[in-house]
Amino acid sequence: MLTAKQHELIQFIQQRLEDTGISPSFEEMKEALDLKSKSGVHRLISALEERGFIRRLPNRARALEVIKQPEDATPATAARAAAANGAVSRLKTPAATAPQPANDVIEIPLHGRIAAGAPIEALEGQTSLPVPAALLGPGEHYALEVSGDSMIEAGIFDGDFALVKRTDSARSGEIVVALVRNEEATLKYLAKEDGMVRLDPANAAYDAQVYNPSEVVVQGKLAGLLRRYH
Repeated sequence: MLTAKQHELIQFIQQRLEDTGISPSFEEMKEALDLKSKSGVHRLISALEERGFIRRLPNRARALEVIKQPEDATPATAARAAAANGAVSRLKTPAATAPQPANDVIEIPLHGRIAAGAPIEALEGQTSLPVPAALLGPGEHYALEVSGDSMIEAGIFDGDFALVKRTDSARSGEIVVALVRNEEATLKYLAKEDGMVRLDPANAAYDAQVYNPSEVVVQGKLAGLLRRYH
């Protein structure tokens, strides 16, 4: 048996997923169930998760999936949940386009700063960055904060977040994260010619850097960018 609040919450989550394709926020769940704090929502979700009614999808924001409905759900419970869902929905501006798929934000590792100028050491921090899934393709990704201006003609500016697909190979002409001499990382166009590796900037004020192949290790290819506006 579930408690009345647990019944209301699971019905509210299911109804919101069916209506919009997106899990409700903790604030919306708090308001819908008339709870005093979000900690109450956390406790209800944990209880439902432990009993196998819902699950949280890893590495995604606002990612709840209803696995099963309670067998003892009553019409009154469903009616209360539907009414609560309607009360919250009326506060929202109707979407101008079709709803997007659920769980469309992914948390990827954020590994410090990378040079877009003279090579600097890439930090190995393990914080994360929420990224729209539409910016990423298949494969494993991570993010680096750009430092410098050597890639501005490619539209990459100081302070941008480079979204990088992890790979150890790339073709000439692709923008890569290159580890130079096993100690410095940089973001540059990759070029291979005459048995050498050239890292080309996208800024006429900078010169290309030429290395022996043994001195350069590709650690990823640029997959996208995020930019903050202050």
